[in-house]
Amino acid sequence: MPVKNRFAELHADITAWRRDLHENPEILFDTHRTSALVADKLKDFGCDEIVTGIGRTGVVGIIKGKTDTSGKVIGLRADMDALPIHEQTGLAYASKTDGAMHACGHDGHTAMLLGAAQYLAETRNFDGTVVLIFQPAEEGGGGGREMCEDGLMERWGVQEVYGMHNWPGLPAGQFAIRSGAFFAATDQFDIYVEGKGGHAAKPHETVDTTVMSAQLVLALQTIASRNADPVDQVVVSVTSFETSSKAFNVIPQRVHLKGTVRTMSAEMRDLAEARINAIASGIAATFGGVADVDYHRGYPVMANHDAQTEFAADVARSVSGNCDDAPLVMGGEDFAFMLEERPGAYILVGNGEGASVHHPEYNFNDEAIPAGCSWWAGIVEQRMPAA
Repeated sequence: MPVKNRFAELHADITAWRRDLHENPEILFDTHRTSALVADKLKDFGCDEIVTGIGRTGVVGIIKGKTDTSGKVIGLRADMDALPIHEQTGLAYASKTDGAMHACGHDGHTAMLLGAAQYLAETRNFDGTVVLIFQPAEEGGGGGREMCEDGLMERWGVQEVYGMHNWPGLPAGQFAIRSGAFFAATDQFDIYVEGKGGHAAKPHETVDTTVMSAQLVLALQTIASRNADPVDQVVVSVTSFETSSKAFNVIPQRVHLKGTVRTMSAEMRDLAEARINAIASGIAATFGGVADVDYHRGYPVMANHDAQTEFAADVARSVSGNCDDAPLVMGGEDFAFMLEERPGAYILVGNGEGASVHHPEYNFNDEAIPAGCSWWAGIVEQRMPAA
């Protein structure tokens, strides 16, 4: 099953939808225009059921096959939200919303799933039910978790769930995937360091939070280099260092540190949190200060299920002739919440050469649309073959 001819016919339409979405990016859960567009398209396609407001602004569409002797229900998920980035592409269809941009290709993901939805609603050449999942707030809001908490999987009896993300650097329309842990758990921390402020000319009368915090930043690097097993993955990055005073002649009373932790296993996640707390307390005590840690667990590790990964790779090979082994990714992905509730897999589709995601010059490659749509359709038709 190479790229389906129908998607060549629909390519111009799907591209137009994608570029309209690109012009009108919306952040996190504020995907009101996008969600309305999706719901309207699903209605036009003749979906059997359309429900809005799942996970606040998520949209779910149901397409039933010609038959349902198998009782199978497959979920297909695309994310809809944009990023708070000022676009610098210079495109004719660049963002019309200052400070918002589709810099991660969710416009492409949404458009491709809409294209697949139109084809599946037209042909219905499968035995079972498709649940189309259009999710808000992947970029930090946990929209996937919210949709699951709203009963997404139980309400429609989803048995397996599949997702896809474009990947710059991978040839357009090619695929890559890996089984097991794939995208990292993404946690955040705030450390509030308190000492005794004073005059910079009299450091002996102070408890210097700048020196204390500088030592703390360096000591936190030993979590990866000395606490973690070298064959495991852990990233601890301090990304913000803010003193309570900005004056040149003041030793500040307080320092606020921020950072992120990325791990690929529950064990490493627990280790990182425990060591951050211990190191912060120990360093602060050494210098006569105190440190309070606020550790926030974000998205869990996104782990593909073995059987569904192999199936997804087989479908990819049938579309493009090949499916590469994907690398571990230390970025996060809240599709992880859906994969915790149901077996499934998440695949990468090539975006070709160009700017990386989250870059102000990034753009989704419309040449990937036929392959992406064909993969979605193949997941349905091969997992639930017509009776």
